[in-house]
Amino acid sequence: MTTPEARPPAEDGVSGVSIRDVARLAGVSHQTVSRVLNDHPSVRPATRERVRTVIAELGYTPSRAARSLSMRRSGVIGILATSSAEYGPASCIQAIETAARSHGYTVSVADTGGIGPTEVRSSLDHLLSQQIEALAVIAPHGEALTAVETLPRALPRVMLQAPGHGTHPGLAVDQAAGVGLAVAHLLELGHTSIAHIAGPSDWLDATARAAAFGAALDAAGLAPAAILEGDWSAGSGYRIGLELAARRHITAVFSSNDQMALGLLHALHEGGVRVPDDISVVGFDDIPEAAHFWPPLTTVRQDFAELGRRCVDRLLGLDTDGPSIPIAPLLIPRRSTAPLP
Repeated sequence: MTTPEARPPAEDGVSGVSIRDVARLAGVSHQTVSRVLNDHPSVRPATRERVRTVIAELGYTPSRAARSLSMRRSGVIGILATSSAEYGPASCIQAIETAARSHGYTVSVADTGGIGPTEVRSSLDHLLSQQIEALAVIAPHGEALTAVETLPRALPRVMLQAPGHGTHPGLAVDQAAGVGLAVAHLLELGHTSIAHIAGPSDWLDATARAAAFGAALDAAGLAPAAILEGDWSAGSGYRIGLELAARRHITAVFSSNDQMALGLLHALHEGGVRVPDDISVVGFDDIPEAAHFWPPLTTVRQDFAELGRRCVDRLLGLDTDGPSIPIAPLLIPRRSTAPLP
């Protein structure tokens, strides 16, 4: 048995001391401690001296990842993205950039322009040529993760929106919980004939949401009224909406993103189907425009800012909480849902 005196030091510091312990005792944020460790010029001399004194008193030693980053070879965190034009990946990129800047780092984004191994490898080579010090991977396609597995293991990396894929730690909003909130909301309103507009089947988030939708209905003793696949665009939601408008037995629809929900609302209006009087609609993402759809869209909000913060903390060796805990989503009720007549 390992005694308290003989226990091995934690990865983030000697004798279990973490960067957050240093920050707490010095009366500063852990970001400030990170800046002191990296000799960032924005820290006031008095604060720098106080932090260094606490570091010496506690015997704090940064983790291997943090030491690698503190060498400041480039001050750049790389982001590999396969679909940066879509709302989710674009929001992740913005959140990572904001969090990285708070630690004195910049980001370099490489969009693969495709999901094939050649495109992914070329983008990775581009980032590596800039001597990136860590890598965030926003690869919602399973195929894109294979090339990442070939990178040197010494390079700190985090996979975003890819839970359960690859051998490296991932961070994500809890997709199943988000879908569960949407379905539970519709069930509480009395709906039992619920359809799903799914995202493209080659996206990990889309398949996760579709699976969670089926599981939530199954737990309630129900079967999906329909599952129709879109491509994330409002246009595909509109085309599917024209078909659903003719299925008058369907009383509610869960759309895998807000853009497809927008197209759905358009098609239902054209088809003379009233929302929410005849049919309720729930989206996913809570894009900034969702509150201004007509009617304003009930949707599931993903906390991309928190996702970005946790990603950068993990890359800098500041996250000492162990296994990744998915970020909880939030249901935003608006006027596109109502009780079953």
